[in-house]
Amino acid sequence: MTIEIRNPAQDELRAAMESTHVAFAEPLSDEHFERTTKVLPRERFYAAYEDGLPVGTAADYDFRLTVPGGELPTAGVTWVGVLPSHRRRGILTQLMRRELDDIHERGEPLAILWASEAAIYGRFGYGVAAPTAEMNADRARFALRDDPGPRGRARIVSLEDALEPCRHVYDTVRPTIPGFTDRPDEVWTTFRLSDPEEWRRGASPKYAAVVELDGEPAAYALYRIKPSWEHGFSQSEVRLVETLAAGPAAERELWRFVFGIDLIARVGGRLDPASPLFLMVVDPRSLHLRVSEGLWLRLVDVGAALAARSYANDDEIVLDLRDEFCTWNAGRWRVGTSGVERTEVDAELALDVADLASVYLGAFTFSRLAAAERVQEVQDGALARADALFRTSRPPYCPEDF
Repeated sequence: MTIEIRNPAQDELRAAMESTHVAFAEPLSDEHFERTTKVLPRERFYAAYEDGLPVGTAADYDFRLTVPGGELPTAGVTWVGVLPSHRRRGILTQLMRRELDDIHERGEPLAILWASEAAIYGRFGYGVAAPTAEMNADRARFALRDDPGPRGRARIVSLEDALEPCRHVYDTVRPTIPGFTDRPDEVWTTFRLSDPEEWRRGASPKYAAVVELDGEPAAYALYRIKPSWEHGFSQSEVRLVETLAAGPAAERELWRFVFGIDLIARVGGRLDPASPLFLMVVDPRSLHLRVSEGLWLRLVDVGAALAARSYANDDEIVLDLRDEFCTWNAGRWRVGTSGVERTEVDAELALDVADLASVYLGAFTFSRLAAAERVQEVQDGALARADALFRTSRPPYCPEDF
């Protein structure tokens, strides 16, 4: 079998994307094709061809990712799939090879993705970098702890009118949380504030609610309602698309609104694991939170990625890094506020690049990884020193679907 990896020509792009949808057993609608091609450049879309027919794909968006102390150009990997007839033949490996080589050549130090199957991407150097939580809360048991009473106001706005206030809140929060991506207006209108029928899956149209404090947008909720009635009583569910709040007071008023929607039995959707909601309510158990791995991250250029990140003290640590897939990263690195450089001095910690990715945004510490036998402490005391050096003020989170 001879496989060719290349960017599809313009007249080949639809067929390549359709092959991905075959892999996921979903039709590719005209609307979805048009939405995607608005924001995904063809030169960042890769297809694997056998005898001129597409049998697998991968692509990446052009993002800027918030990292501790700043932000970096980042490839948002997506559209990864191989036809059922061509799996287990190394095609995905060839696609990952071409894509990561191109990302490196473009000078983007990081790559991120959401995994359809969690077992796939570790072998390509991706590590769990920003866990997420899923909530399936019992609305009837919701009550705020030490509630000072309502502030501000919540109002429902049209999706067209939601852009400005939602963008204001998002752009306020984005620099403060590692794992957030930039979101241009075209992405807002094409995806987050769009509402095609195929996305509803039996639920209502998408609604937008904006919470204002002191006359300024401070939080928002994008949601749908899945109606259900049994024996004359509503068992309907609020399905959260995205929620975001700028500060504790805004967070409290956001959830006051969401759990105050009438004729609702449950509230479900993705939640930042570091959200104060768990500690804001009288009955945390009633939120029914389930944590999953969330965002995966790949350090494509270790030197550039580590140099762009901030550190919590003036110490430094020497890492012996393994990277079998992007071998240009392998070796010993001296890391600290004074700079990041290759070195020949004795290593203090040894680890794989995927495990360094799990530390990079602040999701995990070296000590936690060592407890799972994923980091080796070569010199006594190095784990504690590395933990202190890489410490962040809050865990990462990524609200963006891609």
